[in-house]
Amino acid sequence: MKVMLISDEETDKSAAAMDVHIGTMSDPENLPGLAHFCEHMLFLGTEKYPEENEYSKFLSEHGGSSNAFTSAEHTNYYFDVAPEHFKGALDRFSQFFRCPLFTASATDREVNAVNSENDKNLANDVWRLHQLERSTSDSNHPYSRFGTGNKFTLQTRPKELGLDPREELLKFHKKYYSSNIMGVSVLGKESLDELHSMVLEYFSEVENKNVSVPEWPVSPYGVSQLKKSLLVVPVKDVRNLFLLWPIPDLHKYYKSFPGHYLGHLIGHEGQGSLLSELKDRGWVNQLVSGQKGGAKGFDFFYLNVDLTEDGIEHVDDIIILMYQYIALTKQQGPQEWIFRECQDLSKMHFRFKDKDMPRQCVLSVAGCLQEYPLGEVLSCYYLYDEWKPDLIDMLLSKLTPENMRIGVVGKKFEGKTDQKENWYGTDYTIENISEDLLNKLENPGFNENLKSPNRNEFIPTDFELKTRDLENSKFPKLVKNTPLTRLWYQQDNEFLLPKSFINVDFYIPITYVDPLHSNLMTLFTKLFNDSLNEYTYDAELAGLSYSLVGTMCGMFLKIKGYSHKQPVLLGKILEKLTSFEVDPKRYEILKEEIYRSLINFKAEESYQHAMFYSEVIVQEQLWTKQEKLDALQDVTIDKLRAFVLEILSRMSIECLVYGNEDLQSSQNTVDIIENIIQTQSGTKAICESQKRSYREIHLPDASSFMYTTTNDVHKSCALQIYYQTELQNTQSNALLELFAQVIHEPCFDTLRTKQQLGYIVSSSLRRSNGVQGLRFIVQSHRKPDYVEKRVEAFLHSMENYIENMTEEDFNKHLTALITKKLEKPKKMNTQNQRHWGEIVCQQYNFDRENIEAAHLKTLTKKDLMNFYKEWICYSAPRRHKLSTHIVSTAEDDNTNDAVVDDGEEMEAEKETLAEDSNSVPEFIKAETIEDISEFKKDMSLFPRAKPFMKIPVPADTANF
Repeated sequence: MKVMLISDEETDKSAAAMDVHIGTMSDPENLPGLAHFCEHMLFLGTEKYPEENEYSKFLSEHGGSSNAFTSAEHTNYYFDVAPEHFKGALDRFSQFFRCPLFTASATDREVNAVNSENDKNLANDVWRLHQLERSTSDSNHPYSRFGTGNKFTLQTRPKELGLDPREELLKFHKKYYSSNIMGVSVLGKESLDELHSMVLEYFSEVENKNVSVPEWPVSPYGVSQLKKSLLVVPVKDVRNLFLLWPIPDLHKYYKSFPGHYLGHLIGHEGQGSLLSELKDRGWVNQLVSGQKGGAKGFDFFYLNVDLTEDGIEHVDDIIILMYQYIALTKQQGPQEWIFRECQDLSKMHFRFKDKDMPRQCVLSVAGCLQEYPLGEVLSCYYLYDEWKPDLIDMLLSKLTPENMRIGVVGKKFEGKTDQKENWYGTDYTIENISEDLLNKLENPGFNENLKSPNRNEFIPTDFELKTRDLENSKFPKLVKNTPLTRLWYQQDNEFLLPKSFINVDFYIPITYVDPLHSNLMTLFTKLFNDSLNEYTYDAELAGLSYSLVGTMCGMFLKIKGYSHKQPVLLGKILEKLTSFEVDPKRYEILKEEIYRSLINFKAEESYQHAMFYSEVIVQEQLWTKQEKLDALQDVTIDKLRAFVLEILSRMSIECLVYGNEDLQSSQNTVDIIENIIQTQSGTKAICESQKRSYREIHLPDASSFMYTTTNDVHKSCALQIYYQTELQNTQSNALLELFAQVIHEPCFDTLRTKQQLGYIVSSSLRRSNGVQGLRFIVQSHRKPDYVEKRVEAFLHSMENYIENMTEEDFNKHLTALITKKLEKPKKMNTQNQRHWGEIVCQQYNFDRENIEAAHLKTLTKKDLMNFYKEWICYSAPRRHKLSTHIVSTAEDDNTNDAVVDDGEEMEAEKETLAEDSNSVPEFIKAETIEDISEFKKDMSLFPRAKPFMKIPVPADTANF
């Protein structure tokens, strides 16, 4: 067993991960999905800790969390927990690999969770294409198998073959879960010697079965699978072209990264790049390229683009252009300066890398232990120093027409395909690439518009930290407050990295007044970002990036990364903003892209629909996808040009500068903004009275409302139940969070593990516009009415659960929540988001975590019970309930996703509901919402949440 110990005496979370070098490609041929099923089952009881929820309950009570994933050749398990409970968590975790139970009861139930997980992916184009790549590879190669598994592959068919799923799980675990192919990473406060002793104590008994890590030296794409073109019908209205070349396994060449070098060139987005030429022709908007991991023994190189309406009619021309760029790269040969530039950038990113969250750190390390020498596990993705042009030439030699597969995805192929993929039901045709195209690709010629990248002028050279402020403030300070601009500033004294964040909210009242203006803002920001892409791509490679997005109140600009050249980038963005010209060709292309994104909402998963429609109901104003779709036809290029001039004419600006800055540099940032927009656009400040905040619908006391709509794409139904409480303040925040903490684990254990309502089951907080509440989300093959009764029954049971809770258990939850609250941000971006979030919500409670943690210590079990009885229980006088039901009307496509005994399930539901009738009282009958707009007209609004500091009105406007 390979082990990495990480001692960090300052960590506020301990964590561990186990990577088992076995994945879905080691599934038995007649049991697809068994490795994934095994991953699920290890959470459900061991010989030492037989209770199914013991592990998750322990973590929940001690501020922890856990997860796992299964890939082609790895299964990775990981958790974090409060440091003082690390030993207990590690003990429970280690039992997964020593003595799991695989009880018959849990096996029969958990197969439904695997099936539900697969169900949610059936109409997802990413999953469908991923499986199609596999299903059309060599059928004798393990790569071609179905890795997720479902009820048919893991229960129905095995029983038909005389196999016991539980016995097969036991055999799989016994065969493959061997210490010699495991990698363990642990991170804790303890010394290295203490961590070493803990690992020995808990993992030394994991048996070494001398398992060999599987290798597949032969590619899954042989001669019979190459020179093929797949024409694929997607679920959403998307258009894509992808090229794939099988290549040798490049893992052993990590010191020279030939795949990264080639991906950097072909995937470049600067001037003269392949993407720029394709965009100029109006065929493509985005391009990604690079090495794609296969498994031990084989890899792939890929080149993917999206396609415009015109682009999908020019697929052959696009592929010829791709080969012209490959030919250019071959002709110029490997360039050492490009390699050195990439090498220097990676070294820089490693040197100034943010600290990882403990859980993310151990997860990454455990996987790397399997692939890289122990001393290079932390740096393997960053530090490479072997210039080997022969490897680049070798890789280039594989990018040939004879070694290629093509895939074209688009709705244009509907009704023109002749095959259906077995597991997802994807319609497709596979045909030979035409000889004519192959001949053209052999000699594609050269294109004078295609160029290699220039040297990157955005690479920073100044990494000095700014002189420390004499007044070391822990929180942002308001240092400028005028009618036009409000500036908050904080110098970083925690991370001490040469990085900064510039957050700028341009408050522009007209941008969300109606669906038309909302569309205009979306289109403008898309066109703006598109026009700057060539310029800003180098900056992004050099660790300096920006984003400009439309908001309900205007637009938001964020610049983050190395502080050295931020002023240069900021100036360029603002100059472009104030001189923006609409490109008619790009206007038409991106407008059509927005149209497709709106209509594609119908193909999102049912639970996402439930969340969206709940937001439409409770928010004061939120335009629906249909409203925006209807208004899109009114968008014209002239209206957009007028809109751009209008939004720049009047606004107010709120800015936070945080990081490696001093007061003068933060003021310089605002000066750049003000000088450019006022000089170039004559921008003036809006009136103070125009600065409105959107508010929230206030549901009446003792009320229950229900809204129902349908989803005709996904087979699963979904439900969101929202129990609205009150405005945010320290007391209400603490009580709501404590209640959510207490019910979180039993909710998952009851509704997901025991009742198997679906794969997606969650209870969480919802906060928006200063208002908060508790919400449950379930995506299920059962009808929302039934699921809602199960949620209500669970909530009803919480009264006894809280009543019978010991003071010790109550204090565990209290401590767990406080631990989570006081966990320090590990990344500068996280700290920046905390500060900016307080500014945007206008509460300005910059010390929120400490204030609320202190208040939590004053709460008692009685306080929690009173909260439950006042806001949550069926008879609560201030209960505000909103249920959003999404009913599936999708037709079964007859894929091998499951075999369901409807009669058996109906009987089970009857029994469950019969039990409920004896224990759950009648609830207030829900009032049906037929028309959302009409419903909202009769509702009052919450006021704004009270801020924690009073922001003075700028002197120039105070008397108006």
